[in-house]
Amino acid sequence: MIELNTFTWVAVFAISAAIINSIGIFTVYKKKRWAEKAKTYFMCFAAGVLISTPLTFAFPQAVEKNSYAGFAALIGFLFMFFSNKIIKQRTKQKTLAFGITAAEGIAIHSFVDGIIYAVTFNVSILIGFLAGIGLVIHEFAEGVITFSLLIKGGLSKKKSAIFAFFIAAITTPLGAFIAYPFVSRLNSSVLGLTLGFSVGVLIYLSASHLLPEAIEYEKEHSSWAFLAGVVLALLIVITKMI
Repeated sequence: MIELNTFTWVAVFAISAAIINSIGIFTVYKKKRWAEKAKTYFMCFAAGVLISTPLTFAFPQAVEKNSYAGFAALIGFLFMFFSNKIIKQRTKQKTLAFGITAAEGIAIHSFVDGIIYAVTFNVSILIGFLAGIGLVIHEFAEGVITFSLLIKGGLSKKKSAIFAFFIAAITTPLGAFIAYPFVSRLNSSVLGLTLGFSVGVLIYLSASHLLPEAIEYEKEHSSWAFLAGVVLALLIVITKMI
């Protein structure tokens, strides 16, 4: 793996996430039918990576640093569960309110993604790299979804594309760069708790967000895309352990 310092890795992945998200927005803006079809495969592959990485590598590392990391993981999962529940309840409003509230939820989610980059890379470059692969890949689908929600909210195509960029793309590097100075100063024990929290977030994101949404629009071979994500994550982990 290329020898870069921790901040550089965080910056590379956070900015890459913004770029991939922007590509998703641009693609659905120009070629809606293809983007809607492709997003399912991106989501399934990303879910495979994001469910494998926490369970096989990140969580054991978190527990090794802090024996209470399991509680932190539960808190992270519950945080995502209830925040998404609140957002869904609030979106049962009229069209414009739906678009605005859904966008608000995506902005928070993308900001948290950025924080996860800062946490995981500070624990281990490999953990950050594995989590980063899944998070970056799912950004394409997130860009498509954000644009679609804003269109559904009654905005024009041009405004939807611009707002989606600021809501879903820019917020990830913003979260990473704001969190990094604080995360980089944490001791090993506290870092274990923050990694545990991140594990809970990643498991929720993959098992309760990406996969259900992908299944709703299931396409041929989408299960293979999920398994490809699982296999890639396991191969990288096993290679590192040998």
